[in-house]
Amino acid sequence: MRLLVYPHELSIGGSQINAIDLAAAAAAAGHDVIVYGVPGPLVDYIAERGLRFIPAHTLKYRPAPSRIAQLAAIARRHGIDLIHTYEWPSCLDAYYGASLLLNVPIVCTVLSMEVMPNIPASVPLIMGTQNLAIEARKRQKNGVWVIEPPIDVVRDNPDIDGSAFRRKHAVSPNEFLIVSVSRLAIDLKLDALVRAIDAVDKLSRSCRLRLILVGDGPARDALEARAAAVNSRHGREIVRLAGQELDPRSAYAAADLVVGMGSSALRALAMGIPLIVQGEEGFSEIFEPESYDLFLKQGFYGRGDAQAGPERLAEQIHALFREPDLRLELARYGRRIVTERFSVERANALQLAIYHQILSTPSMRRPSEAFRSARMSLMVEIDNHNPLRKRQKRRVQLNLLNAARCGDWPPEKMLDRAWTSPA
Repeated sequence: MRLLVYPHELSIGGSQINAIDLAAAAAAAGHDVIVYGVPGPLVDYIAERGLRFIPAHTLKYRPAPSRIAQLAAIARRHGIDLIHTYEWPSCLDAYYGASLLLNVPIVCTVLSMEVMPNIPASVPLIMGTQNLAIEARKRQKNGVWVIEPPIDVVRDNPDIDGSAFRRKHAVSPNEFLIVSVSRLAIDLKLDALVRAIDAVDKLSRSCRLRLILVGDGPARDALEARAAAVNSRHGREIVRLAGQELDPRSAYAAADLVVGMGSSALRALAMGIPLIVQGEEGFSEIFEPESYDLFLKQGFYGRGDAQAGPERLAEQIHALFREPDLRLELARYGRRIVTERFSVERANALQLAIYHQILSTPSMRRPSEAFRSARMSLMVEIDNHNPLRKRQKRRVQLNLLNAARCGDWPPEKMLDRAWTSPA
């Protein structure tokens, strides 16, 4: 097959790395694969995986007329058999040109926590969790499959040495190192990151702990201010922000425990590190046999009850801190589960079978469906570019960053559920 893979962006993130790893696996299986996208930090990773890359036009509108035309031209010029898009903006870029005009089959992977209603009902979907697939099947007329975020279990393995990372960040052998590898984003991530800092702050009165946050993003300044206050309170460095690393494997390998969500959580398990899965509104659970089914259904993420304080996460960290034998048992269990269930090899086999099924059963596209999707997408874009909406969004973000910088967390509005994440 001639395949075009279109990640929604090429900044460093789990969904994007998943897309590239699966593209490389398809190429290794003998297919002709091109990766298309707006240039970003992962362009070098695409080259490292031996894949062809075509840069996309950078117009910010979603869907983007320039990318719609460009994708159609690429599909015609290279004889593309199928376009695999990730998330709704790239899906619509492919749908309105190559799919509608040239009848090139497309499939869309959704790894975010919702199915946007502007994805046309005829587009086949690959969902990241069972729960999301159940929701998608209520609306989609074509196939809906589940492929959890895949992990390269050969590249991410327990034999990687993390000692250089510990030396670089002056972590002594007797310190219990907790690592989070995450975008320092406001949406989805900020609540978990603040609670991790506060949990370590609470435990460091009686335990020799360090927390290192690996990543970068718009919340960095606020998180650094909160970390500085914690370090000052204890008279030593408890929390450090290490910045972004394109290859964070040494950070995972150095950890005694990882806290995180999504693909980052699965990479920790692949490397044989015990894990606490975080989400939003105070959600946190130790990954263990008892919680495995929960994460299969909802993904390595969750929503809690928004209760104030870091007590729940602190108790979970402390339970693993004081039980080294349990950590070893969970590390072995996590590695086995990821190898059996979440490997790139398994995901690629499932995905190639999906491709063949889509190609063997062409979908029918209706003008009414296209108009409905276009109308909803236009409404989303008008709302996103509305000056009042932008000011409101910025105000919410500033309030969250100010709360993250110092003082009690979470903000009061999050506690009474009046707070909602900006779109």
